[in-house]
Amino acid sequence: MDRSNGSPDRPAPTRIAIADDAVLLREALAAALAAAGFEVVGQAADVPALLAIVARERPDVVVADVRMPPTHTTEGLEAARQIRSEYPGTAILVLSQYVETRYALELLRDDPAGIGYLLKERVTRIADLAEAVRRVAEGGSVVDPEVVGRLLGRARRHSPLDELTRREREVLGLMAEGRSNLAISAELGVDPRTIEGHVGTIFAKLGLEPAPGDHRRVLAVLAFLRD
Repeated sequence: MDRSNGSPDRPAPTRIAIADDAVLLREALAAALAAAGFEVVGQAADVPALLAIVARERPDVVVADVRMPPTHTTEGLEAARQIRSEYPGTAILVLSQYVETRYALELLRDDPAGIGYLLKERVTRIADLAEAVRRVAEGGSVVDPEVVGRLLGRARRHSPLDELTRREREVLGLMAEGRSNLAISAELGVDPRTIEGHVGTIFAKLGLEPAPGDHRRVLAVLAFLRD
């Protein structure tokens, strides 16, 4: 974010709204994110309260549970869509108790920029949570590694993923987690130029043409769903 906090040398902290009906988890998230340098501008236990906070505070990022009152099904997901529609500049990080690939794909399908889907078990690792918030705030995308593994592991007929080599599938999984080429090269212990080559090959095999931004990194994971 480019806003300053009264000093040209000190940008304002990323502003966050949190929505979860579990008060203890919500308070823990708020405390952890504040300790990591973020500004928590509001907390909500349900969707109406979340929407009111977003309208009033215009946070940079909304962190919300998928399942919220009253039915505890998809209220959080629907709220995320509404927020993205009304406030396109607001990034969304959705938290889920379970690996629900359908919800993740529905959230990411239209425009994955500034969107994240993370399992709640990750929030016990503050560094992972903070990094995910930073990535979506900067316009990146984050998909939980467990979700990526489930997507890549499912058997499909005539999937474009079948054309990928084992190494390319590894690279694709790390891409979907939000890793940069440099981070992937460090993880796999290979030269960054080799990773660049793998990424280009993955895009070509999945039929992803060049586009503004870096959306192809997430679209590469989602492309097989269009078959």
